Amino acid sequence: MEIAIIAHDRMKADMVQFLNKNKSILIAEKISLIATGTTGSKAENAGFRVQKMLSGPLGGDAQIAARVAEGKTQMVLFFKDPNSSHAHEVDINMLIRVCDVHNVPLATNEATAQLLLNAIGM
Repeated sequence: MEIAIIAHDRMKADMVQFLNKNKSILIAEKISLIATGTTGSKAENAGFRVQKMLSGPLGGDAQIAARVAEGKTQMVLFFKDPNSSHAHEVDINMLIRVCDVHNVPLATNEATAQLLLNAIGM
Protein backbone atom coordinates (compact mmCIF):
# COMPACT_ATOMS: atom_id res chain seq x y z
CA MET A 1 0.00 0.00 0.00
CA GLU A 2 1.29 3.44 -0.92
CA ILE A 3 0.49 6.34 1.38
CA ALA A 4 1.27 9.95 0.55
CA ILE A 5 2.35 12.26 3.36
CA ILE A 6 2.19 16.02 3.04
CA ALA A 7 2.44 18.69 5.72
CA HIS A 8 2.42 22.45 5.64
CA ASP A 9 5.47 24.09 7.20
CA ARG A 10 4.04 24.54 10.69
CA MET A 11 2.72 20.96 10.65
CA LYS A 12 5.89 19.09 9.55
CA ALA A 13 7.06 18.34 13.09
CA ASP A 14 3.57 17.02 13.90
CA MET A 15 3.74 14.73 10.85
CA VAL A 16 7.11 13.30 11.88
CA GLN A 17 5.84 12.78 15.42
CA PHE A 18 2.75 11.04 13.99
CA LEU A 19 4.90 8.76 11.82
CA ASN A 20 7.09 7.84 14.77
CA LYS A 21 4.02 7.09 16.89
CA ASN A 22 2.68 4.79 14.17
CA LYS A 23 5.94 3.18 13.08
CA SER A 24 4.75 -0.30 14.05
CA ILE A 25 1.67 -0.05 11.79
CA LEU A 26 3.69 1.38 8.92
CA ILE A 27 6.25 -1.42 9.15
CA ALA A 28 3.82 -4.29 9.83
CA GLU A 29 1.58 -3.34 6.92
CA LYS A 30 4.54 -2.84 4.56
CA ILE A 31 3.54 0.71 3.72
CA SER A 32 5.41 2.60 1.01
CA LEU A 33 5.57 6.30 1.74
CA ILE A 34 5.68 9.06 -0.84
CA ALA A 35 5.86 12.71 0.11
CA THR A 36 6.27 16.23 -1.09
CA GLY A 37 9.90 17.33 -0.97
CA THR A 38 10.46 18.96 2.40
CA THR A 39 8.02 16.71 4.26
CA GLY A 40 9.81 13.72 2.73
CA SER A 41 13.21 15.04 3.84
CA LYS A 42 11.96 15.49 7.41
CA ALA A 43 10.57 11.94 7.40
CA GLU A 44 13.87 10.59 6.01
CA ASN A 45 15.79 12.40 8.75
CA ALA A 46 13.56 10.58 11.26
CA GLY A 47 14.56 7.23 9.74
CA PHE A 48 11.70 6.58 7.31
CA ARG A 49 12.18 5.46 3.74
CA VAL A 50 10.32 7.89 1.48
CA GLN A 51 10.02 8.49 -2.24
CA LYS A 52 10.15 12.26 -2.56
CA MET A 53 8.26 14.33 -5.08
CA LEU A 54 8.80 18.03 -5.71
CA SER A 55 8.05 20.54 -2.98
CA GLY A 56 4.32 21.29 -2.75
CA PRO A 57 4.51 24.84 -4.16
CA LEU A 58 6.68 23.56 -7.03
CA GLY A 59 4.23 20.87 -8.11
CA GLY A 60 4.58 18.09 -5.54
CA ASP A 61 0.87 18.22 -4.67
CA ALA A 62 0.07 17.79 -8.37
CA GLN A 63 2.49 14.87 -8.68
CA ILE A 64 0.79 13.11 -5.78
CA ALA A 65 -2.63 13.86 -7.26
CA ALA A 66 -1.49 12.21 -10.49
CA ARG A 67 -0.43 9.09 -8.57
CA VAL A 68 -3.85 9.01 -6.88
CA ALA A 69 -5.55 9.29 -10.28
CA GLU A 70 -3.34 6.50 -11.67
CA GLY A 71 -4.31 4.20 -8.79
CA LYS A 72 -0.76 4.09 -7.38
CA THR A 73 -1.50 5.91 -4.11
CA GLN A 74 -4.21 4.43 -1.87
CA MET A 75 -4.26 6.98 0.96
CA VAL A 76 -3.24 10.61 1.53
CA LEU A 77 -2.32 12.08 4.90
CA PHE A 78 -2.14 15.85 4.51
CA PHE A 79 -1.57 17.80 7.71
CA LYS A 80 -2.91 21.18 6.63
CA ASP A 81 -2.27 24.37 8.54
CA PRO A 82 -5.77 25.81 8.95
CA ASN A 83 -4.40 29.13 10.21
CA SER A 84 -2.39 30.10 7.14
CA SER A 85 -3.12 30.86 3.52
CA HIS A 86 -1.03 29.18 0.85
CA ALA A 87 -0.02 30.44 -2.58
CA HIS A 88 -0.60 26.98 -4.07
CA GLU A 89 -4.12 26.60 -2.66
CA VAL A 90 -5.37 25.69 -6.14
CA ASP A 91 -3.07 22.64 -6.18
CA ILE A 92 -4.22 21.63 -2.70
CA ASN A 93 -7.88 21.84 -3.73
CA MET A 94 -7.10 19.83 -6.87
CA LEU A 95 -5.50 17.09 -4.77
CA ILE A 96 -8.53 16.98 -2.47
CA ARG A 97 -10.85 16.81 -5.50
CA VAL A 98 -8.85 13.99 -7.10
CA CYS A 99 -9.03 12.00 -3.85
CA ASP A 100 -12.81 12.53 -3.82
CA VAL A 101 -13.21 11.58 -7.49
CA HIS A 102 -11.17 8.39 -7.07
CA ASN A 103 -12.59 7.52 -3.64
CA VAL A 104 -9.17 7.61 -1.96
CA PRO A 105 -9.13 8.22 1.81
CA LEU A 106 -7.74 11.64 2.70
CA ALA A 107 -6.97 12.86 6.20
CA THR A 108 -6.29 16.56 6.73
CA ASN A 109 -5.59 16.36 10.45
CA GLU A 110 -3.95 14.00 12.92
CA ALA A 111 -7.17 12.63 14.42
CA THR A 112 -8.49 11.47 11.05
CA ALA A 113 -5.09 10.16 9.99
CA GLN A 114 -4.95 8.06 13.15
CA LEU A 115 -8.37 6.56 12.45
CA LEU A 116 -7.26 5.62 8.92
CA LEU A 117 -4.04 3.98 10.09
CA ASN A 118 -5.86 2.16 12.89
CA ALA A 119 -8.28 0.78 10.29
CA ILE A 120 -5.52 -0.71 8.14
CA GLY A 121 -3.59 -1.92 11.18
CA MET A 122 -6.42 -4.10 12.48
